[in-house]
Amino acid sequence: MAFFGEWTAVAAGGALGALMRHGTTLAVAQWLPRGFPWGTLAVNVLGSLFMGVAFVLLVERGLVAPAWRVFLTVGLLGAFTTFSAFSIDALTLFGTGATARAMLYILASVAICLAAALAGIMMARNF
Repeated sequence: MAFFGEWTAVAAGGALGALMRHGTTLAVAQWLPRGFPWGTLAVNVLGSLFMGVAFVLLVERGLVAPAWRVFLTVGLLGAFTTFSAFSIDALTLFGTGATARAMLYILASVAICLAAALAGIMMARNF
């Protein structure tokens, strides 16, 4: 993978992560009842779990080359779910003692992203 540049690594990981997300969502839909976003919840929880493991092994311990790190974290897990990045960012803030900033980040992220999604829906519906 050393011959891959960062951009290529992110793109390759992103393609694989997006396929994994779609496959996971389809698989979950086969097993659980409709009416609740089980597939999205599953990828967000799994992505957060995998990002936590990746953070320790790849970032803190530096077990792989930088190209592999961005392939796995930014590309693969980033495309699988960006919620994993949100989770690790919040935990990093908590870990540095910035509890108020972490809480603000969590509340703002959820509220603003929900508002942005609603705004996008309204804009598209009224276009």
